[in-house]
Amino acid sequence: MTSKQKSELLVDMEDFEGKKVFARYSSFKVDAECDGYKLTVTGFKNGGAGDALSFHNGQKFATFDKDHNSCAKTYLGAFWYNACHYANPNGVYRWGADVTIYAVGVEWHQWKGYDYSLKTISMKIRPVQ
Repeated sequence: MTSKQKSELLVDMEDFEGKKVFARYSSFKVDAECDGYKLTVTGFKNGGAGDALSFHNGQKFATFDKDHNSCAKTYLGAFWYNACHYANPNGVYRWGADVTIYAVGVEWHQWKGYDYSLKTISMKIRPVQ
């Protein structure tokens, strides 16, 4: 879908105190399965969340069974990990601040750090006109 036309990405987030922020990327692309669903993301615009996704640019999607750098198993998620993450939206759902297990929650490091799991996070794509 994103490899055939130019797309943009909006990442909306909310913490357990009701604060909402976002990160927008003017260009977002995911390559085909044969290329490991490689991520290409550029053009960050800050909506209060900071840029946690550019660090993952150029990475292949990692899951427990296709974990090219052990990050999916270590941080209990699936994402475009890059030694390992600043964003972990598919991490373990926890309730806000929690220092018992390091960096396994639903995280956006540049906003809340590794010890805070977000209440909600959504990634929305749309074609660029």
